[in-house]
Amino acid sequence: MKWRGVNELREMYLSFFESKNHTRLASASLIPQGDNSLLLINSGMAPLKKYFLGQATVANNRATSCQKCIRTPDIECVGKTARHGTYFEMLGNFSFGDYFKTEAIQWAWEFLTVTLEIPADRLWITVFESDDEAEEIWMNKIGIPKERIVRLGRKDNFWEHGSGPCGPCSEIHFDRGEEYGPFENFEQASDCDRIIEIWNLVFSQFDSDGKGNYAEMESKNIDTGMGLERLACAIQGVDNLFEVDTVRNIMNKISEFAGVKYKENDKTDVSLRVITDHIRSTTFMVGDGVTPANEGRGYVLKRLLRRAARHGKMLGVNDAFLYKVCDTVIDENKDAYPELEEKRELIKKIIKHEEESFAKTIDKGTELLNQFIEKLTAEGSKVLSGDDAFKLSDTYGFPLDLTKEMAAEKGIEVDEKRFTECMEEQKQMARSDRASKVKTSWSDDNSGDIDAAATDFRGYVNFACDAEVVALFADSAAADVISEGQEGVLVLDVTPFYAESGGQVADTGVIRTDDTEFEVYTVTKTENGHFLHFGKVSKGSFAKGNKVSAEIDKFKRMATMRNHTCAHLLQMALRKVLGDHVHQAGQLVDADRCRFDFSHFSALTPEELALVEKIVNDEILNAIEVTTKELPIDEARKLGAMALFGEKYGDIVRVVDIGGQSIEFCGGTHVKNTSNIGLFKIISENSVASGVRRIEAVTGIGVLQAMNELRRNISDAASVLKIANPVKLAERCKALTEELREKDKQIQQLSKELAGNQLDALFKDAKEYNGVKVISALLNGTKPDMLRQLGDNLKEQSENVIAVFAGVSDDKGTLYCVCGKEAVAKGGHAGKIVQRIAAITGGKGGGRPDSAMAGIGKNYMIDEALNSLESIVGDFVK
Repeated sequence: MKWRGVNELREMYLSFFESKNHTRLASASLIPQGDNSLLLINSGMAPLKKYFLGQATVANNRATSCQKCIRTPDIECVGKTARHGTYFEMLGNFSFGDYFKTEAIQWAWEFLTVTLEIPADRLWITVFESDDEAEEIWMNKIGIPKERIVRLGRKDNFWEHGSGPCGPCSEIHFDRGEEYGPFENFEQASDCDRIIEIWNLVFSQFDSDGKGNYAEMESKNIDTGMGLERLACAIQGVDNLFEVDTVRNIMNKISEFAGVKYKENDKTDVSLRVITDHIRSTTFMVGDGVTPANEGRGYVLKRLLRRAARHGKMLGVNDAFLYKVCDTVIDENKDAYPELEEKRELIKKIIKHEEESFAKTIDKGTELLNQFIEKLTAEGSKVLSGDDAFKLSDTYGFPLDLTKEMAAEKGIEVDEKRFTECMEEQKQMARSDRASKVKTSWSDDNSGDIDAAATDFRGYVNFACDAEVVALFADSAAADVISEGQEGVLVLDVTPFYAESGGQVADTGVIRTDDTEFEVYTVTKTENGHFLHFGKVSKGSFAKGNKVSAEIDKFKRMATMRNHTCAHLLQMALRKVLGDHVHQAGQLVDADRCRFDFSHFSALTPEELALVEKIVNDEILNAIEVTTKELPIDEARKLGAMALFGEKYGDIVRVVDIGGQSIEFCGGTHVKNTSNIGLFKIISENSVASGVRRIEAVTGIGVLQAMNELRRNISDAASVLKIANPVKLAERCKALTEELREKDKQIQQLSKELAGNQLDALFKDAKEYNGVKVISALLNGTKPDMLRQLGDNLKEQSENVIAVFAGVSDDKGTLYCVCGKEAVAKGGHAGKIVQRIAAITGGKGGGRPDSAMAGIGKNYMIDEALNSLESIVGDFVK
C-alpha cells in the first residue's frame, strides 16, 4: 500500500468516478443555499438534498464531489481527544435513480483495492441485518468471505431521518493492525479502534412515512460518504486526523509560534489540537462568506475563533497569530479550493480583526469569571448562574462553551437552562415579526404539483407580457380556482416579474384579464425555475389555463434598477478608496434605497465617504453604457468579473459590465446607461457586524426627496431655536452647546459642594467597627463619576474608613464603595462588600479591594441595602 498525501487522495477519488461517467461537482459553499434547515453544510449529501427529494433535476444522474463540512455538536471535545474535529472533507459518489447496489459496491471495492492498492485482507464489511441482497453482492460478485461480512442492526446500518427517502447501509472498515490492539472479534477490534470505518454506502430504496411504514421506491438512489482525513489516516498509517500530512503541517506552524512540540506534553497537545482544528474551520468559513456575529453561523465562527485565541494564550502566545496561520491553511488547500487564494488577504483581515477584538475583552472577562468562581467557592456552590454566564457572553464576548470550559477547569458547572432563557429573553425583546402572511399560501412540498416547464422570465426586456396560468395554490395546497378576496399563488408560463434574489426585491404589479385582477405582492422562484406570484384576487377569479396579461409596477422597477446599478458602482468605488479587501457581504436594493454591506474594519471618514460618493457620481455623469451578457463561468472570470462571496454559480453566468469599471456576476435588473440613474447620495454608514460595514444610499428622485427632507428638518430646527435665517443654525447650536456646558459645570460644582457638606456631617456621625469608620449615604441626582470623585476624596481624607454611596440619576441607580488603606489591611474589601450590598437590590458589581462599583437592581431597596452595611463590614473587618 503506497503512501499518498491528502491532496493526491482527493484527486484520485474524483478522477476515478469521473472515469465511471460521474460529473465532478465543485464543493458547495459551507453556507447552505436554499436550505433553512441547516446552519452550515455538514455532509456530502446536504447540498444535493433537493435532487434526492425530487425538487430539482440534474443533467447527469451520476455525480461525485469532495464537500467541505462543518460539525460542531462536540466542540467541547475537540482537543481533549485526537478523534474529534469540527472541519472535515467528505468524498462522495451519488446516483439519482441511475445505478444501485451492485455498481456502488463494485466501484468502492475497485477504488480501494485496485486504485489505492489496499490489501483486501485488511478490509471488513458490514451490512444491514436483513439486507440479503447486499451480502449476496459482496460474497458472489466481489468474493468477500462470509466470515468477513458482519450483519448489524438499525442503529449502525440503516440511514433514516424522519420521514422520506431512507434505506440500509453497507460500511467498509479498515484493520489498522496489531499495534492498535489484539483481534478477538470484529466488535472488540472496533471498540479499541483497531478497526475503523472508512466508507459508508447508503442504499436509499424506501420511502418512510415516519410512523414505521416503508414503501419500496421506484427510483432508487445511492449516497456514499468517505471522510478524506480518515482515509488518509489509513493510507498514511497515522493515528488520527491531526497527523495526516496537510493537517500536521498546520499544527507545525502553530508549534513554531508557540515554541512547543506536539506529543511532548498532554496539556499543550490539547491546545495545539484545538487551534489546528479551529483555524481550519474558520479559514474555510470566512472563505465562504461567513463573518463573526452574535447569532447563527456567524456565532459559530466567533466561538471557534475565540476558543482558538484563548488556547493560544494558554500556550503563551499573547499577540494575534491565528491570521498568520491562515497562510499555511490556504497553502495546503489552495489547489483544491482556489477561492482561498483569491480571498487570502480578506480571510486574514477578518480573522485578525476578531482576534484583536477578543483580546480587548478576554482579560476583563476572565477576571470577572474568576470573581464569580471565587464567590461560588466561598459559598460552597458548584454552579455558575445562567445570568452570570449570559453577562460574560453579552458584555465580554465569551461564548457559552468557552465559559463552560474555563469553569469546568475549576470544577464549576454552568446553568445552561437559565442561560438559554436569558438569550431567548434578549431575542424576544429584539425580535420583530418578519412573517409574511401572504406566503402561507405556499408550502415547499407543492413543488411536485407544478406540471409545467420552468417559467420563462421576460423581465430583462419587457415590463409587461401575455401569459398563461399553469398552476394555482391557496392555503398551502394546489387549487382549481382562487376567487375574489382570496390570497394565493399564481404560476405563469412566462412572466415580466423579477423574483426576489441576489439582494434585489421582487417586482410588484398586476396580473389581469378583461374582468379579473390579481394584485402581486411579491415573487419567489423554486429550485425547478417556477416563478411564484404571491398576491390577492381583487376582482373576479382565476383558474388554470386562463390567458392573462402580466404587468409590473414600472415606476418601482425603474427605481430599483437605478439602485441596483449603483450598488455595483458603489462596490467599485469602495475598492478604489479602501482597497481590494472590500467585498460585498450582503445587499438590499428596492425602489427606495440601495443598502450595501461590505467587508471593512473601521468606520469610513467623512473624506472617504465624500470621495466614494464623488467617484460614483462621476461615473453616472460620464453616461457609461451598461451591458449584460451570458458567458461560460471560466470566460467570465478571465474578464475579471467579481463573484458574490460564498455564492454557488452554474456553468453559464450572467455578467453585468459597466464600461469595464465594474464587472460582476449578477442576475438582477439594471439601467441601460449610468446617466439613467440621475444622482447618487450616501445617507448613512455604520457597522452591522464585526468586520462588516453598511452604507445606505438613494438615487434619482430619492436624492431629491432626501434633500427636501433635510431642508424641512433644518427649517424646523431653526424655528425651534427662533432663528429667522436657517443658514445661521450651526452658529446658534455651537453657542447653545457652550451655554449648556457652562451650566453643567456650575451644576456639578454646586452638587459637589452640597455633597461635601453632607459628607462632613456623615463623617462626624459615623459609627465605628473595630476601629474602622463605617459610612453610607444616598445622594440623589448624583451620577457615577461624581460618586467616584466623592468616594476617592473621602478615602484620601481617612485611611481608616469604609464607605458606600448610592446615587440615582435618570432612574438608574449606582453604588460606589471605598476602603481606606488601613481598612483594607484589616480585611476590608470594597469589591466584595459592594457585591453583597448590590445583591440585596437585585444588582451586580465588584472591583478592587480599595474601590468598587455596582449597579442597583431595584431602587426602592436602596435604604435596606445601605442599612446592611455595618453587619456586612463585620464579616470582613476583624
